[in-house]
Parts: sequence; structure tokens; C-alpha cells
Amino acid sequence: MKFVQLAKTLKEEGLAPVYLIEGEEAYFRDHAVESIRTACRLSNPALNDARCEGEQLRGEGLAALRRALETLPFFDEKRIVRACEFYPTEREWETYLRPYAENPAPTTVFLIVNAGKKANAADLRKKKGVTYVDCSRESEETLSRWLFGVARRQGLAMDADAASLMVRYCAQDAARMKLETEKLAAILGGNARVDRAAVEAYVAKDTEYKIYELTQAASRRNFALFSEILSDMLGKGSDEYAVLAALVSHYRTLAEVSGITGSDAEVAKTLGVKPYAVQKNREAAARLGKARVQELYLSLYGLSSGAKSGLYGKTGALFAAIAKIFFS
Repeated sequence: MKFVQLAKTLKEEGLAPVYLIEGEEAYFRDHAVESIRTACRLSNPALNDARCEGEQLRGEGLAALRRALETLPFFDEKRIVRACEFYPTEREWETYLRPYAENPAPTTVFLIVNAGKKANAADLRKKKGVTYVDCSRESEETLSRWLFGVARRQGLAMDADAASLMVRYCAQDAARMKLETEKLAAILGGNARVDRAAVEAYVAKDTEYKIYELTQAASRRNFALFSEILSDMLGKGSDEYAVLAALVSHYRTLAEVSGITGSDAEVAKTLGVKPYAVQKNREAAARLGKARVQELYLSLYGLSSGAKSGLYGKTGALFAAIAKIFFS
């Protein structure tokens, strides 16, 4: 199940005996663990919430984990055992954990909490008896819906376009979105409405979003907007190398989408991006023309390589790139 479905599942179906909480979104993982702990109603967490790390779970550590799973809770109805960053091999799973997952202790809730998968590790998502909670990064639409709930719990009403903009400003980072929502509640007060203007005024833009704005201004040859964004980025600590690398990456992407035939969906699958991104990049490439896109990519790549090798200074290379984009 997706992380956003966990609360409803706990309420309607109760606790499962074994969970795999997996995904790169740390906030979702932490919140999933906390939701399950709350459902367990532990009055003695110091005694009934055991945690072990991946490096402890080898050899004798696996035997100790089995003993922990079969230990009765102390003055509580449930006991939690957490194994963090735990990637057992297929053999380890079969030897130590498959028998437990198929016949778990009724008083224990076993949580495997992982940031991702590892080579040569068993695929725990497909194991019998394991309930998988997907904590990977969600789509912008899903995060916007989740953000409405976060805002509501803070006493705020959030407009749809404000939620979408906030997701982009925060680079789809759930922890940042929650903090920024709490900040908006403190600034705007209770029962306030969050509109697009409030997000633009008070929510800090992630560096990734600033780079997106910068490259879009470059594609549209909007020098005034480009200069304003660049000045803000450099004034807040961004490095010229990073800005130049972002421009090179942007024009490389435009060169790729202008040179590949097929539908937006087919190209998106080839490049590992979303169809909407392909559509927008193709529009930008069409405005500039295929030959111009290729020329800019090669020129900027040469300047970036020269800056890295010491042939050019980083500031000189960046301003030479800007001249190529806007004035050549």
C-alpha cells in the first residue's frame, strides 16, 4: 500500500504482524513507524519498542532478532521490534525469517524500515506474510492532496494552485512541506486561507526549483528574468560551477528530446522522465530550433569542461555561457 493509505488501513483493518516500510522519503518512513506505534498503544515504550540496525543483523544477530520477535511484551498488549536498514539475503530470509512471517507471534509487530533495496538482498515486498508500505516519493498530484490534509490539521484552507506551487517550491520533499505549512500557520494565523500569493511570499524555494526557473528563463531568452534569478542564487550561496552544470544539463536534455522520434510517452520511458516534462522540453527545443539547441549544448559543455580543468575561471565560463545563450 502507499504511505497515504496506511492510516485508513490501520483504522479499518487493524495492525498487521510484519511490515516492510520502504522508500527514499524519510518523512513518510518516520511517520509510518509513528502511526504503527500509536496504533500499538504502548504505555511502556522503553521496554516494548526494540530497535536494531542493519550491521547488527548478521550471523548471531539474526538469531537474536528471532528471540526478540518471540519475546512477550511487558505490561503492554503489543511489542514492537524494528530492524532498520535490514537487507537479508534470500538464504537468511528462508532460514531465520520466513518461518516467523508465516507464523508470527500474536503480540509482536515487526517493522523492517529501509530506505531502498540492495543488490543480492531478498525482495521482501513479495514475501508471504509481509505488508509493504511504499514510502517512495509521490507524484505532484498525490502530494498536493496530502498537503491539503496537513494544512487542514494546522487550521488552514489551501487553494489547489497554492498546494501545487508549494510542492514544486519544496522539490516534493514531504518534510519540508510540513515545516513550511507550520510556518504559514504561524504567519497567517488560524482559519486563514493559503493562496498562491502567500506561497510566493513566505515559502522558501528549493535550489532545484530555482534552477528550473533559471533554465526556463534561458529557453525563453528572457534575459531580465534570468539575471534576476541568477543574482538571487549567487547571492544566496549557489556556486558558478553548479549553475553552469545546470545549464549544460538543460540544453543536453533539449538536444536529446529534439533528436529522438516517438510519442512523448515513448521518449519519457527511454529517458526515465515524465511525459509532461518531455512535452515541455520539446516545446522549448522547437522554439530554438534543433541546430541552435545542439550548438548551445556543445558550446556550454566546452565551457563547463574548460572551467573544471582550469582552462577558464568559473565566473568567466558562466558569463561566456550567458553570452552564448542570449547574445550570439
